[in-house]
Amino acid sequence: MSLANYLIEDLNAKPEYMDAAALWFCGKWDVPKQAYLDSMKNALLSPSGVPRWYIVTNERDKIIAGLGVIENDFHKRPDLTPNLCALFVEEPCRRQGIARTLLDRACADLSKNGIVQTYLITSHTGLYERLGWIFWGMVEEYDGNYARMYQHITRD
Repeated sequence: MSLANYLIEDLNAKPEYMDAAALWFCGKWDVPKQAYLDSMKNALLSPSGVPRWYIVTNERDKIIAGLGVIENDFHKRPDLTPNLCALFVEEPCRRQGIARTLLDRACADLSKNGIVQTYLITSHTGLYERLGWIFWGMVEEYDGNYARMYQHITRD
């Protein structure tokens, strides 16, 4: 299936998807559904673009990927903000450019609001480098573990 068969939705433009999106995200990550819903509702009021939530749907209107933009993704470096978070692409849909497209879309939208520097934390190695992100270093998470932090600077 090609990327043309998918549709990226900014949940600010499609608030009717929020409940289904929150349920989908909480099924992927260990975060309660209500936390996602609260963040998605706060996004509707945010003039800065943070928070912001995106989903990707297929031709059957099923969510197959998603991504969030939040201030801090559970780490002890609040100065490294905003953070892209909760990126997930369903297994059968991987390796089709969906993650790259979501990341590019979120960074482009942030850039329109004057935010050109973004961060994310992950346990993945190699993936984000291939997508143009720079390894920033290790950061301590709230639980005391360390995660890889990546930085992206949007250039015109």
